Amino acid sequence: MTKVICIVGTRPEAIKMAPVIRALAAEPRFDVRVLATAQHRQMLDQVLRVFGIEPDIDLDIMRPNQGLATLTARLLLELDGVLLAEKPDVVLAQGDTTTVMTAALACFYHRIPFGHVEAGLRTGDLSNPFPEEMNRVVAGRLARWHFAPTESARQNLLREGVSDSQVWVTGNTVIDALVSVADMQPDTGLPIDDSKRLVLVTSHRRENFGAPFESICRAVREIADRNEDVQVLYPVHPNPNVQTVAHRTLGDHPRIVLCPPLDYLPFVGAMQRAYLILSDSGGVQEEAPALGKPVLVLRQETERPEAVEAGVVRLVGHDFDRIVGEAQRLLDDPAAYAAMARGVSPYGDGHAAGRIVGVLREHLG
Repeated sequence: MTKVICIVGTRPEAIKMAPVIRALAAEPRFDVRVLATAQHRQMLDQVLRVFGIEPDIDLDIMRPNQGLATLTARLLLELDGVLLAEKPDVVLAQGDTTTVMTAALACFYHRIPFGHVEAGLRTGDLSNPFPEEMNRVVAGRLARWHFAPTESARQNLLREGVSDSQVWVTGNTVIDALVSVADMQPDTGLPIDDSKRLVLVTSHRRENFGAPFESICRAVREIADRNEDVQVLYPVHPNPNVQTVAHRTLGDHPRIVLCPPLDYLPFVGAMQRAYLILSDSGGVQEEAPALGKPVLVLRQETERPEAVEAGVVRLVGHDFDRIVGEAQRLLDDPAAYAAMARGVSPYGDGHAAGRIVGVLREHLG
């Protein structure tokens, strides 16, 4: 029997790894162990419960105000001990967090084959997004199997010298997860006014902290002020750099609902209910187009160019005038809105996890 450890640390990782964990667990030849680093404690637990996944190993790594260097050091030490004790044949992790980078490095030190789910995403700028671009570049250098979500991601890896024989275009497992829950039409459980158009906002990225995030919040308020038929829903990330500014700038507006981060199911329900989405989240850039929802991306660059090229996502950065102008155009112009709300998903067909397990089955004999 082949022992596989699947590592998850954050909510997005749990969403995207859940289909892989379930697909592996369905095959008797794999002994699947789930390791939670709990880089995002509460939000991680919520998602794992949705998919019926219980961690076998829980590092509970986060501490208040923990810096990146401390987090990295503690993760590396903890993962070193786990790999020594568990002796897995394979380790899998997804994405671009500190959890993923340290998992790849720990596996390299122990000569354990590492599989990188959602491999090959790149902006080409190590400082944007920070530190995610560095994390995925390191993981990409150390991985044995590269499960690229798109052909563009595959080409990024080939340009970096990864052998073609180590890269597979599988689609993105986020679509697998979305397909499995979207038909449930989950309720948000929030006071949403059905007579108004809902603008869903998510913004929490580290590179937007400070003046950029101030500009984003002012733009969100301006959009609400200009459009009486619009209600804004903003699930606010718990980071104080986000919480303080969001509540100060937006908290007293009668048509802006601020709430804690939503569980996965209510968040899918919020995306389904939304007319327009403003977000700096990578996962939302992948999920919302599949639901036919236009996305204005609150970032200067994206490692997910496929949706931009398909015309269903648009980069607006953190510039006040650009955010307000692009949002107003979609609110005022039905033709412009219809051009983006086409339900086009360049990120997969809902069968990525099966392809990943198929590669492992073939390569592990």
